Amino acid sequence: MTAAPPPEIEAYLAGFPDDVSARLRTVRALVLAEVPGGEERIRYGMPAVMLGGRYAIHYAGWKKHLGLYPVPRFDGGLELDVEPYRSSKDTVNFKHSEPLPEDLVSRIAGAVVEMRGGE
Repeated sequence: MTAAPPPEIEAYLAGFPDDVSARLRTVRALVLAEVPGGEERIRYGMPAVMLGGRYAIHYAGWKKHLGLYPVPRFDGGLELDVEPYRSSKDTVNFKHSEPLPEDLVSRIAGAVVEMRGGE
């Protein structure tokens, strides 16, 4: 079981309609599962999971989608899977009107940790 989010993250998550908040909570849990010892905080007005004192990944809710930031370019198959969701160089968006690709969120977070050497 994951720990309760810090109050500022809980307030951020609670500020969305229930369906969006649930999607953000799922993303939070998936990212935390892939970031060993991940520390949560608010950075740039959005939740971030930190790895070794540096950001690993940010996530944010919007009216029509949720986003992950920054998502670097990956090699091989993972990038092919991420590409349909890229909205800019380092941004990945998942529309609320489509199912959340939970496995892909986990793979992205895991790959970011791997790129950072697991710190």
